[in-house]
Amino acid sequence: MYSALFDHIKRFTVLSEDEELMLSHLLKPVSIKKKAYLLEQGQICRMNYFVVNGCLRLFFIDIKGTEQTIQFAIENWWITDHTSYQFQQASQFFIQAVENTEVIAIEHHLQEEIFAKIPKLERYFRLVLQKAHQASQMRIKYLYSQTAEERYLHFSSLYPGFVQRIPQKMLASYLGFTPEFLSKIRAKKS
Repeated sequence: MYSALFDHIKRFTVLSEDEELMLSHLLKPVSIKKKAYLLEQGQICRMNYFVVNGCLRLFFIDIKGTEQTIQFAIENWWITDHTSYQFQQASQFFIQAVENTEVIAIEHHLQEEIFAKIPKLERYFRLVLQKAHQASQMRIKYLYSQTAEERYLHFSSLYPGFVQRIPQKMLASYLGFTPEFLSKIRAKKS
């Protein structure tokens, strides 16, 4: 099960067999059923999750009571509430399984031990977080600079298979418009 994570790490740094073995003893495999929660608002996020297979989403409920999806994670992506995880404070978000999902979790209380024992992983997580931050910045730019239809077309061209996996309501929320508007865009393309 850990081979997917170790392959992902190899894209950024190389661990020795001893380091991989050491890390494997500090990881926790978790299976979660579709629609179940790994984190609910008000809880403290104690895990950082690497998706082996399946799909998760990070969302909040706005003042109108509408779910607003701000992140998805599919195979080989990480997901957590970084603020809650790093500072061990109550989360303002939910993490929910969109599909039956298997993840590898790093528990917060083990993070510093992992970095002390395997310093290469600090570099790995820095690079992963830099990529995630860059993607987040571009998403914000697209929300402000593209029309809703342009956002959908851009996203569906980058992630065509992903668009088919995600329920329309969640995809519309992520892209910043209503499911009805998404239906109209898809109808125009047909």
